[in-house]
Amino acid sequence: MNKTSVIVAAIAAIGLIVGSAIIGSAYKYKFVSTQNINVTGNALKDFSADFVKWRATFSRNNFDLKSASDQLKNDQAIVKNFLISQGINQKEIIFEAVNISKDIQYGTDVNGNSISQFNGYILSQDVTIESKELDKIEKASREISNLISQGIELNSSNPNFYYSKLEDLKLELIAQASENAKQRAENIAIKSGSNLGKLQKADLGIFQITGKNDNEDYSYGGAFNTTARQKTAQITVKTVYSSK
Repeated sequence: MNKTSVIVAAIAAIGLIVGSAIIGSAYKYKFVSTQNINVTGNALKDFSADFVKWRATFSRNNFDLKSASDQLKNDQAIVKNFLISQGINQKEIIFEAVNISKDIQYGTDVNGNSISQFNGYILSQDVTIESKELDKIEKASREISNLISQGIELNSSNPNFYYSKLEDLKLELIAQASENAKQRAENIAIKSGSNLGKLQKADLGIFQITGKNDNEDYSYGGAFNTTARQKTAQITVKTVYSSK
């Protein structure tokens, strides 16, 4: 074998060794990089609202603006006295500004011409209550319709219930969901004959609040139920752990 052939053979052998080492390293890297455990932790908790907001609207319709205003003032006094009689703190009763609009009916005459008819002024006013006396507000919201028998045109909405320590609850559930994810990852690692490594990644899921025991659909952007007094909060945490 001449000198040139020896050099070529040596170069080929070195290339084969280097190539094998690279392939081996790549396989090893791929093998190691896939040794991750992906789990989702979950946490939920039932809780009760501690704050309520309720709104009702009363109105008057009259061709004379002053007469409508006087009637509305009288209605306001009746509504206020009713709420106070229900044990509601006067400081929690807020009357909003009076809204004034014209009741105009539009149509066409026999010749097809556009016409309008003025049917009087409509004056309306909202009363809003924000309180921690949930039982009293619930009772008042059910019984305020009795004022209709006194000639008051009234529309009452359902109370909305909130929780004043929502951020504390959220942090508590995040901690529980994270611990739940870790426990699941540890179980998977044990079953697969390995040990749980370090946390590589954690993504917080959507925070959901639904009515307790209600068949409510979860929302992609997060459900936030305000109609139920008894609620359930839930959150998920998606985690990636290494194994060793």
